[in-house]
Amino acid sequence: FTDGGLKTPSTKRWAMAVDMRACMRRERCEDCIAACHLGHNVPEIQDVRRAITWIWKDEFDRALPHVRDEYSSPDMRHARTVLLCNHCSEPPCVRVCPARATWKREDGIVVIDQHRCIGCRYCMAACPYGSRSFNWSDPRKFLAKEKINPAYPTRTKGTVEKCEFCVERVDRGEGLLCAAACKEKALIYGDLRDPASGIRKALEGRTALRRKSELGTGPAVYYLL
Repeated sequence: FTDGGLKTPSTKRWAMAVDMRACMRRERCEDCIAACHLGHNVPEIQDVRRAITWIWKDEFDRALPHVRDEYSSPDMRHARTVLLCNHCSEPPCVRVCPARATWKREDGIVVIDQHRCIGCRYCMAACPYGSRSFNWSDPRKFLAKEKINPAYPTRTKGTVEKCEFCVERVDRGEGLLCAAACKEKALIYGDLRDPASGIRKALEGRTALRRKSELGTGPAVYYLL
């Protein structure tokens, strides 16, 4: 999928691997969430029904149900793991958007054009991962002025937003904010098509799971056991 005009030719396929064991070493740590939300001006809304999340944590059993057996480690079953947009190879959100406000770039990153978004929320209904949030009110009211990142645009009421794999940084040849903030190096980001990339090396010899891969969406986020 493309947006019909803004093509981004690429031989890359960006993806992420989450090392569950490394992430578990600091169970209460949310450095990755803080870095992402601060860098992208994500509002801090306490009402969970209206909260905006680009990256969050949930228990392994809820994030990846039906993948463990009765002998699985209890620590693993109840560990909280990082969740975010899966930047699918076949993103259902893209197919249903009537405004073509969301599309998949040729490098695999699924993005949103806030100016095109009409707030219909079809993409939210189509996403099987709950990765998108809707701005029910003006998100700028929930941003402290001293914490606003002037290098990244704020959003408006009535639009959808989500993780965009730090596309603005990737295009400058920089890494992801969440991965850089992780002290345990649990988040590995790279090019799946490059055999020498960090993510390819991380996937070799490890059991890698993807959320709801049976749906045929082709998630680009892998969970390493």
